[in-house]
Amino acid sequence: MGDHFDECGLATTWQLRVNGVTKDFIEAQVAAQRWQRVTRGVYACFTGPLPRQTRLAAALLYAGPLSVLSHQTAAEEWGILRIDEDRPVHVTVPYTCSAVSCLPLVQLHRSRAFRYIGVGTDLLPRTTSVVTVVDLAVAETSPDEAMRSLIALANRAHVTVWQLLNQLAVRPPYRYRAVLKEAVGHFARGVTSALEYEYMSEVEMAHRLPAGQRQTPFAVDGRTLYEDVTYDNIGVRLTVRLDGKEHHSVRGVAFRDRRRDNAAELQGRARLVYGWHDVHSNPCEVAREVLTVLRREGWNGPVTTCSRCSGLVSD
Repeated sequence: MGDHFDECGLATTWQLRVNGVTKDFIEAQVAAQRWQRVTRGVYACFTGPLPRQTRLAAALLYAGPLSVLSHQTAAEEWGILRIDEDRPVHVTVPYTCSAVSCLPLVQLHRSRAFRYIGVGTDLLPRTTSVVTVVDLAVAETSPDEAMRSLIALANRAHVTVWQLLNQLAVRPPYRYRAVLKEAVGHFARGVTSALEYEYMSEVEMAHRLPAGQRQTPFAVDGRTLYEDVTYDNIGVRLTVRLDGKEHHSVRGVAFRDRRRDNAAELQGRARLVYGWHDVHSNPCEVAREVLTVLRREGWNGPVTTCSRCSGLVSD
């Protein structure tokens, strides 16, 4: 780790003083704009903008040798979240560490189970992908948001159900324990995004519609593709596709979906497609439409109204 910091052109006050550099010399270099103070006690021995890796290394230097990138910053490094240069660098240290946050650069977190959370990389140490997913879910402001966060991030991070369950057992979160365990259960049953969770909870469960199958495989053009929700398990040839906001912007994905639509039509399958706005803003209307197709195709099970709607008849 020290070699990497040297490559970034960084030095701490302690490192400089050990090598005979005086406080006056440091201040003179900063005043002459040959060096720049990155954060408390950490200097960049060059001028100009700070590269991202230098900012991250500086945050770890500030926090001390027992520190790892975590939370949003670790998620950015794992490719789970998009990089946002306006965010502070999130760093986790052992619970007994004396370091404190030093905004705007460093947002500090403490962990009583520090030995379980980190992973070494070729670049900078950070929390493991599964730890990062759980940490971000625990940081949410409500149980429902924690549920959505864990499901969506776990899918993006490609972590397994076993990894999630093991992490919750080894390092039980300080809040949302039951909710996060429930979220892992939904994830295990094929709910892989916040939109899919919203559909399950606000459309199916809230209106007592039958639970569809998740991530159902279909062969299209010699490839196996997966549909979000199907109802073949109750004898109804209905596919419900849930499209996230980013879904439509990728040309290859749009072409794939057209091929899926054509394949479904040739198989005589009914199809309904909903986006985030449909499911989040008007789940009752989505439930009415799904129920219409279910009834048309012969399903006669009971349904109910939720607290927000009056369009479904309780049987």
